[in-house]
Amino acid sequence: MTTQQYHPETLSVRAGSESTEFGENSEALFLNSSFRFNSAAQAAARFGGTEAGNIYSRFTNPTVTMFQNKLAALEGAEQCVATSSGMSAILACVMGLCSAGDHVVASRSIFGTSVQLFGNILKRWGLDVTFVSLTNADEWQTAVTPKTKLFFVETPSNPLTEICDIRLLADIAHKAGAHLVVDNCFCTPAIQQPLALGADIVIHSATKYIDGQGRCLGGAVLGSKALMEPVYGFLRTAGVTMSAFNAWVFLKGLETLHIRMEAHAKNALALATWLETQPQVTRVYYPGLPSHPQHALALRQQVSGGGIVTFEVKTKAGQAPQEAAWALIDATKLISITANLGDAKSTITHPATTTHSRVTPDARAIAGVTDGLVRIAVGLEHIEDLKADLALLNK
Repeated sequence: MTTQQYHPETLSVRAGSESTEFGENSEALFLNSSFRFNSAAQAAARFGGTEAGNIYSRFTNPTVTMFQNKLAALEGAEQCVATSSGMSAILACVMGLCSAGDHVVASRSIFGTSVQLFGNILKRWGLDVTFVSLTNADEWQTAVTPKTKLFFVETPSNPLTEICDIRLLADIAHKAGAHLVVDNCFCTPAIQQPLALGADIVIHSATKYIDGQGRCLGGAVLGSKALMEPVYGFLRTAGVTMSAFNAWVFLKGLETLHIRMEAHAKNALALATWLETQPQVTRVYYPGLPSHPQHALALRQQVSGGGIVTFEVKTKAGQAPQEAAWALIDATKLISITANLGDAKSTITHPATTTHSRVTPDARAIAGVTDGLVRIAVGLEHIEDLKADLALLNK
């Protein structure tokens, strides 16, 4: 289908979908490892790349292809490479585009496991990495070297929902001959389209909002065909592959993406507004609030504030910040205590001891991940039930 003539909501439902000779209306699930060829010559042509078609599900599968095409249409990308998880998407991107001795500038306000990947594992393989402030453009400019290949950001960030100026960072990266990579996990293309703002590559953990119900692991890297060619080459060889079944689940999740993200954001704004009035909360971080330091930027880059709300819990006399945060979390009965996000069910976690537990205390302090910080991924329950579940705030 020609995607340009349709609205995003329609693309979520229709883009990428293909049917077999049986004419199924819902995408087919191809649970097979390999595909037959009509002849040895056709097999050679497929493997040689002179004929398009499926070969082996490690790198060609019809269900995965449909997911890739649908997500690419939503992000406005030429090509999508689907991977086994969000972290494997980041790995495939870096391994495909960088070599030992290259330099990456990354925001220090990223997922704790991403910090480990860049700061420990990839450094051991000869990649030079500099961590800088997400919101201070001068630090990005200063960090640039002649070997800088990538800028890597999450915006909004995990867990403080900080927001960078995508277009500004893209300009700095491009002047340095580098590419800007944006992890769009918190927003999804329903809320933000980084490529349209100047970014070169978009990363997704499909595990989160793209699925929407906490069922499967998956990731994606999106961008131009030229940039995706080496990323796909790495996936084809290394096998960090999305399973056909997971791709089929994600296809179903994408059909309701815009409706769900609108509902998540509506609930999140209501909860964040309520939390700001609670005496046991000292600060709320949510891009949709006027109190957010990048609120005006959020209004320009995003359709809404998204579904993540983070806040600082006030301590009582003699109480440590972690103790206060844990007491609040443990008192909830409805909200799920888990570090995952993007689920229809609201989730709550203590970032300092979960998602960022492997980050050093000093690095956590610099990133603003304090012991009193609590993150809620606001789900689709009734807002009054969510407020009631946080009743400990009123005690």
